[in-house]
Amino acid sequence: MKKDLKPHIIKRARSGFAAMGLSVLILAFCLSPAVKATNYQAQINSLNGQNAQTQSLINGLQVQANNYQQAITAYQNQITAIENSIAANQQKQAEYQLEIQQDQEKIALNKSYLADDLKTMYVQGQMTMIEQLATSQSLSMFVNKQEDDIKVQDQLDGLLKTIKQLQDQAQQNKNQVAALLKTEQAQQAQLNNDESQQNQLLAMNQQQQSAYNAQLAANNNEIATLRAEQAAANAAVARSVDIAPSSGGGGACDIGYGNGGYPSSLCDSPQDAIVDAAGFPNRECTSFANWYFTSEEGQSGFQVNGNAGWWWETSNYAVSTYPNVQPGAIGVEPSSALNAPVPSLHGGYYGHVMIVLALPGTTYDGHFPYTSNVAGVTVPQGDVLVMSMNEDEAGHFMYNFWPVNYLMYINPQ
Repeated sequence: MKKDLKPHIIKRARSGFAAMGLSVLILAFCLSPAVKATNYQAQINSLNGQNAQTQSLINGLQVQANNYQQAITAYQNQITAIENSIAANQQKQAEYQLEIQQDQEKIALNKSYLADDLKTMYVQGQMTMIEQLATSQSLSMFVNKQEDDIKVQDQLDGLLKTIKQLQDQAQQNKNQVAALLKTEQAQQAQLNNDESQQNQLLAMNQQQQSAYNAQLAANNNEIATLRAEQAAANAAVARSVDIAPSSGGGGACDIGYGNGGYPSSLCDSPQDAIVDAAGFPNRECTSFANWYFTSEEGQSGFQVNGNAGWWWETSNYAVSTYPNVQPGAIGVEPSSALNAPVPSLHGGYYGHVMIVLALPGTTYDGHFPYTSNVAGVTVPQGDVLVMSMNEDEAGHFMYNFWPVNYLMYINPQ
């Protein structure tokens, strides 16, 4: 909804680059400590910077830990393979030993056979050829007996030779397996040592990660404390107003006041998880104020640059102070002391931006889109009724009374 009324400008302070119509800076967070004594945002930024560095170190350690674990797994696989090979070779060694024993038994048995034959042949050998021939029943039997003796002797000699060859081969195999086992056992010892070293490195890595994660947790707790203090400082200036919504409610940014019609895709995502179409982080005051001013009020030509507290200096729209303000204007809590309405409250902060709903002494009738339709909210003298996102530093939509003279105003055209 575009307004026809144009404010009378009595004060317009902006930096030299404002007239250039610069586009919106993506990282335009809105944080609004209202007390100068403590620069909450500077501390929060410092802690966030530390967290970013620490997280980078943790990420590197996690990659390193994965490498250690992969090396350990590889060593374990090699150790298992060698253990299996050692077991197989030990089984072979036992089999070869058994073969050697069996061959020795065969040799001993066949030696006894050979001894008997040799005895018989010796006895026979004491007889003369004439005596052997005379004791034989026939010449044929004598010849056959001579041939049989020669065959038996040859067979026994061959058998002994074969058994001896088998025994030598079994012994050779046994020696080879013994050498292989010695090599494998040395490899196993080295792998066990390497695995132990990798486990030690992994344990040290995990200790470092634990220390860094503890540091992250401590920093996040401190950030939460600072944000709570910052929100309390804001609350000391901006008083919340309980206005029950009748439309434009729901989502993660709604804590009972609705969501001002803020798009559900932006409202339901965690704060700062995504950016809107204009490049602002979701659920920040900059995102809500720019969305409402351009989409709901039709101010499509509006451009600003920088964080929320700089909008009054960089806006391409006219900027004024009270009483030259109209409903629908963007209220800006300046972040610098230069030409700020209340310099003592500002200096080096991010500031805050909000949509002005009603002026001092007037009654809010709920005529803006996606706000309350409940009429009868009278604005105290000295205040303006505004709606904004992230006033509580938690990414929620709220209604507030702000001191009218604390703000600069970007009025709709």
